Amino acid sequence: MSTQTDLPDAPNIPPGEILGHPKALWQLSNIEMWERFAYYGMRALLAVYVSVTFFEHLGDQANAEASLVYGGYTALVYATGVIGGYVADKVLGFQRSILLGALIMAAGLVILLIEDLTWFLIGLALVVAGNGLFKPNISAMIGELYAPGDVRRDSGFTIFYMGINLGAFIAPFITAAWIGAVFGMKWGFFAAAVGMILSTLFLEVAKRSLGHVGRPDPDKQGWGRFFIVLLCVLALVPLIYFLLSESTILGFLLVGVMIGLSIYFIIAGIRSGDRVQLHRYIAMLILFVANACFWSLFEQAGSSMNFFAREHTTPMYGSMETWQAGGFGVFQSANPLFILLFAPLFAALWPRLERVGVNPSIPRKFALGLIQVALGFWLLVFAINNFQNALGLVPWIFLALCYLLHTTGELCLSPIGLSMVTKLAEKKETGLAMGGWFLSIAMAQYIAGIFAAIASGGGGHAVVEGAGLAQYADTYMLLFWIGLSFGAAYLLFAPLINRLMHGVK
Repeated sequence: MSTQTDLPDAPNIPPGEILGHPKALWQLSNIEMWERFAYYGMRALLAVYVSVTFFEHLGDQANAEASLVYGGYTALVYATGVIGGYVADKVLGFQRSILLGALIMAAGLVILLIEDLTWFLIGLALVVAGNGLFKPNISAMIGELYAPGDVRRDSGFTIFYMGINLGAFIAPFITAAWIGAVFGMKWGFFAAAVGMILSTLFLEVAKRSLGHVGRPDPDKQGWGRFFIVLLCVLALVPLIYFLLSESTILGFLLVGVMIGLSIYFIIAGIRSGDRVQLHRYIAMLILFVANACFWSLFEQAGSSMNFFAREHTTPMYGSMETWQAGGFGVFQSANPLFILLFAPLFAALWPRLERVGVNPSIPRKFALGLIQVALGFWLLVFAINNFQNALGLVPWIFLALCYLLHTTGELCLSPIGLSMVTKLAEKKETGLAMGGWFLSIAMAQYIAGIFAAIASGGGGHAVVEGAGLAQYADTYMLLFWIGLSFGAAYLLFAPLINRLMHGVK
């Protein structure tokens, strides 16, 4: 096994390994685990808390309004990563960008405790801005721990990915099922803030192991830049607040930027004079559409499926009162749990299928992901139509199985898509192409909020009569047909897309 000390281009970090990997890898994984604890801990409660705290007076439309806020928030979380990457590259360096992002996110999470909608949206705006500085840059630092030829790089990212999902798995149990259910949902946000503060503290501890990795260039090391960026971020908060408040404008903005980026790649392909590269950009944009479709369905998890779990499923444990107070949040642990269980199996599956000549192409893997997320919604509709009890509640096991299908679909699409972008884009435009990938997810998050508003618009006030369940059944059946149709289309046109990719697998 290669090590960082026997490679000529190894990064300049202090010596020391744990289980064959740089010590800094484990520390960065720990930092990211606590940041993901904070993110998924508040996500487990966000839509439901907004509904019952700020929109309850709207009756059956409370969940719909909360879903739009949730969709806008998650869309902006993905969209701001591009800005954060630029700040780290050009201004602050990775370490200080991550530190500033962590501090801003912690402040935003604390502000969420204020039971006033204006202040709550300000808190969300701060979390969005901080996440943009934090999330893309800690992932980039992992890559700098290994020299280009170090064979440990892929397994290092796998360890990091497991840390992400470990944080996402434990968070809902603590913030929602325990603290939210016992002390009130807003205190779940406080627990998330504590997780973010721990992430910040562990970053300070990790600096010795990181050495020069992530530090700014000598001419950028003054703290003046840090405070200038802080002021710029605070100046950006009113804009984020406005977009959170005006979801329609946010939607037009995301669509406009995505169209502009698509035009840019087409023009770049034409100007390159390379027909192969032009075709590859066209294939990449086609797969961006599949990505947006998948996540617009998958991301019902934090909104409409959370409302569904709270209002229309039998409790997994405890009384209905405990379940509705926060116990429903345990379902937010289902996806990271299934990833922890099945990601190693999928990672081993693709090479084995390649050896026997039946490994699906990238477009077919995308199609399989779309079909599986569609089947998850069909399963919920089947349960609604056939397994309601006398109170109009559906057995919780069906929702768990839905999450399982959605997770296996994710494993067919998400890791494959990230690799696909780096292969199809020109090297000088890989960063922009990756920004396009995440922008397509941001647009999907916004669309997911609209779908969730439709699904949960019936509210939770007519459970016995079944009106709310009928609304979910109709919407989830629509999502089933959307996912199935797109999946079938990508299966049908996979040979054409593969030709456009010109040998990229």
